[in-house]
Amino acid sequence: MDQPTDRQATFAGRIRNHLMNLPGNSIGALWILQAAILFTLMSMLIKLIGQDISIFQILLIRQATMAVIVAPKILRGLPGSLYTRRPDLQVARIALACTAMLCGFSAVIYLPLAEATALGFSKTFFVTIFAIIFLSEKVGRHRWTATLVGFIGVIIMLRPGSGGLFDPYAALAIAAAAAAGLVTIILRILTRTDLPSTILTYQAVGVGLIMILPAIYAWKDPTLEQWVLMILIGIVSWAGQMSNIRAFRAGEPTAIASLDYTRLIYATIIGVLVFGNWPGIETYVGAAFIIGGSLYVIRREAALGRALARSADSRGYNN
Repeated sequence: MDQPTDRQATFAGRIRNHLMNLPGNSIGALWILQAAILFTLMSMLIKLIGQDISIFQILLIRQATMAVIVAPKILRGLPGSLYTRRPDLQVARIALACTAMLCGFSAVIYLPLAEATALGFSKTFFVTIFAIIFLSEKVGRHRWTATLVGFIGVIIMLRPGSGGLFDPYAALAIAAAAAAGLVTIILRILTRTDLPSTILTYQAVGVGLIMILPAIYAWKDPTLEQWVLMILIGIVSWAGQMSNIRAFRAGEPTAIASLDYTRLIYATIIGVLVFGNWPGIETYVGAAFIIGGSLYVIRREAALGRALARSADSRGYNN
C-alpha cells in the first residue's frame, strides 16, 4: 500500500514543481480559466435555485457564507480593517454592488445562461464612459469606436420584441453591467486611500446587512438540498473571486484577460445540457460585437499605459 502512495506523492510533486516553473502569464491563464469555470458554475447554481427561492434570500446566504470564509482575515485586521478615509465611497460601493448582484442574478435566473453571460461583458464599455465622467480620462476615437461597436452588440442582444419593448431581464443584465462598471471606478479611487482588507470587509458585511430585511420578508423555508445549494453558491463565489485575483497577480492583465470570455462557451454548454436553452443566433452575433469591442478597449488601454478597464476584485456582478 505504501508504494502506490509514494508514487502518487512523487507524481503530485512533479506536477507542482512543473506548475511553479511556468511563466507568470501561463500561471495566470490557468487561474483565470478556473475562475471562468467557477463563475459559470455559480450562475448555474443561482439559476437552479432561483425559481423557488427569492434572490434576496440567495444573496443573504451567499454573503453570510463568504463572510464566514473571510472572517479570520477580517478579524486579524481589526480595528484597522474598519478604518476608511472615504466612507462615502464605501457606502456607494456597497449600494452599487447590491444593485449589480440583484439585477445580474435576476437576469441569470430568467435569461438563457449564455445571453446573461454575454450581456455582462458590456461592463467594459460602461467603465470607459464612467472613467470619462468621474476620472476625467481622455478617450480617443479608437476607444469610442470600440465602445460604440460593443453597444451595437448590446442592442442586437436586447432585440426589441413586439410593441418595441426590450426584454426586461436583458435590461436588468445591462443595468448590472453598468452598476459593476461604477464599482470598478470606485475601486480605482478607493485603492488609493484604503487597504484591500478594508474594502473587502465593508463589501462582505455591508451587502449582507442590506439583504437581511428583504430576505426575512420574502423568506421561504429551504429544503436541505436548497440549503446546500445556497451555501455552495457562497463557496464557489469566494473560490472564483480568489482564482481571479490570483490570476491577475500572477500574469499580465492584457495577456490573460481575453481568456475570461471562455465563460460564454461554458455558459452555452451548461445552458444546453442542464436547462435545455439553445441560444439564438442574435446572442452569438451580439456577443461577437461585445467581446470584440471589449478586447480592443483592453489592448488599447495597455498600449497607452493606462490601468486596465477591469479589476481583479470587480468583475461583472460577481462582487
